[in-house]
Amino acid sequence: MDEEALTTLAFGPDARSADPIPRDGSPRQRLLAAIVLGARGRYAAAANLLDSLRHGGDPLTASLAASTLASHRRQLGAHVLARKLDGEALLAVGLRGAGERRTSTGGGSGMAGGGLAAAGAGSRGGASGTAGGVAATHSGSRGVGSGGAGDGLAAADSGSRRGGPVRTGTGAASPAQGSTSATDSSPGTASRSAPASQGSLVEPTEDPHGLDFQGARADALLGLAADNLALGRISAARRLAVRAAQADRRWRATIRGGWVGAEIELADGQPEAAVAPARLAYETAVARQARRHIVKSGIVLGVALLSAGQGGARELVVAAAADAEKYELDSLSWVADRVAADLDHDRAEEYRFRSRQVLHAVLRHADPGVMRIAHESPWVPVGPG
Repeated sequence: MDEEALTTLAFGPDARSADPIPRDGSPRQRLLAAIVLGARGRYAAAANLLDSLRHGGDPLTASLAASTLASHRRQLGAHVLARKLDGEALLAVGLRGAGERRTSTGGGSGMAGGGLAAAGAGSRGGASGTAGGVAATHSGSRGVGSGGAGDGLAAADSGSRRGGPVRTGTGAASPAQGSTSATDSSPGTASRSAPASQGSLVEPTEDPHGLDFQGARADALLGLAADNLALGRISAARRLAVRAAQADRRWRATIRGGWVGAEIELADGQPEAAVAPARLAYETAVARQARRHIVKSGIVLGVALLSAGQGGARELVVAAAADAEKYELDSLSWVADRVAADLDHDRAEEYRFRSRQVLHAVLRHADPGVMRIAHESPWVPVGPG
């Protein structure tokens, strides 16, 4: 399977393939393979690829590999581990454009970033909680977040030689307000590159999927926002998400920023405010025909609509569950099924059974340490029910 085929699986309209996912090739091919393996819930196989790339010589590849691995950890409830990896990812590329140069290796994207877990379990008004995704809707957790600037951002900057001084965002605006519209995220649109550093022979190039320095920075910052949110630091999560929107406004960063923006509002007890960023993510994913992103965005928007008491949630989530099963996106399938069980009462037991079945398969393909964390996590429903 060549790089083009892997890119299509990671970002294109058809995420399904009968071919085995290759474990060799260029660094970029291995990053893309890890993204696809993670989307299918094959976390141990993905981690084997990502660990070697994290310790390679290229900072861009190392950063994107760390962000991708962080998203996989977060999906199974390992938020503390994810936060360390996201901090590592930000350290690798810094907070500024200094030191950027053209590279041929590329990197992974952490698409699954902030994945949903245990969404909708037992809820009637919305999702009950997630592994860094849609968290504690209707839980009354308003004001839980700390007033600090965010451990991840501060720690990443303090040791960085590439990054400039931290300038935190306002903390007041939803990250979606710093994002572009679906129209702005069209395939031909790309944000401006940071200037190449002195001594660099060429200007840095932009990757259409954000596999470049700007995208890596946004991935790390959004990952840190999701990590802090799951740990109850809502104010820090807001600031990090705003900073991510400033770093990259292209299609993938817009979608992921919409997810995190919706999650922040849900965790802050503001379900009505969660609808706009969730809808932006969904519309951008549909415009890009990015299948995996459409599936997750449908879940996020469905939960936001349900929590806000608006219509359309059932259709979105049931469609997301069907597509997740069709395209073998096990990392999203078990989540979509759990939410669908709360929305489609006639098939609730069927959805719950399938969710348990898929989650069991996912955990079987996780490395032992993460499997243990998942079993201990309040976000991952590994028990009966």
